[in-house]
Amino acid sequence: MGLNGFERKPPQRETLQSIALERHYTVPEVAELWGMSEKSVRRLFAEESGVLRWGTPETLRKRGYCNLRIPESVLIRVHQRRAS
Repeated sequence: MGLNGFERKPPQRETLQSIALERHYTVPEVAELWGMSEKSVRRLFAEESGVLRWGTPETLRKRGYCNLRIPESVLIRVHQRRAS
């Protein structure tokens, strides 16, 4: 047990819980907010830590796709990094 009889959760878990509950943006929403193309937004956030990704891989007969959901904290982090 931690101080005052309460067990302290690891910081990483608190961060994951807060990210799960915050607003998540779609690629078209970010593109409209930032005045960019959807293609540019996808490239910008494709490998960013914290972005949710799911979809199907590309095969010889079928085009693959990837959905992205961008948490507000990631959106702010990328904006601050690009603005400086």
